[in-house]
Amino acid sequence: MSKQYKTFKEFYPFYLTQHQDLVCRRLHYLGSTIIVVLLINTFINQQWWQLVWLPVIGYGFAWLGHFLFEQNRPATFTYPLYSLLGDWVMYGQMLKRVLSKLIAKF
Repeated sequence: MSKQYKTFKEFYPFYLTQHQDLVCRRLHYLGSTIIVVLLINTFINQQWWQLVWLPVIGYGFAWLGHFLFEQNRPATFTYPLYSLLGDWVMYGQMLKRVLSKLIAKF
């Protein structure tokens, strides 16, 4: 049985160990960027039906990265909320260009 994380602070280092592959991380980044663009477009144009695409895009790109490149089981299956938060924290760290240094520690 896997470790049970009680806080996001405990969980996030584990989350980073599950994202060692650069292509996997880039697919996460691409999916998250498309989600941001889709949300902006949805609110500007008030095309609310587009929100249906959010989980498809968000999970689709991430899971593709995990199954094909990282070759591990996405943490979403065990920790859905922490994983969602982890994805956005990781996205922010990619934008700030600090993620590579954090990943290198693992």
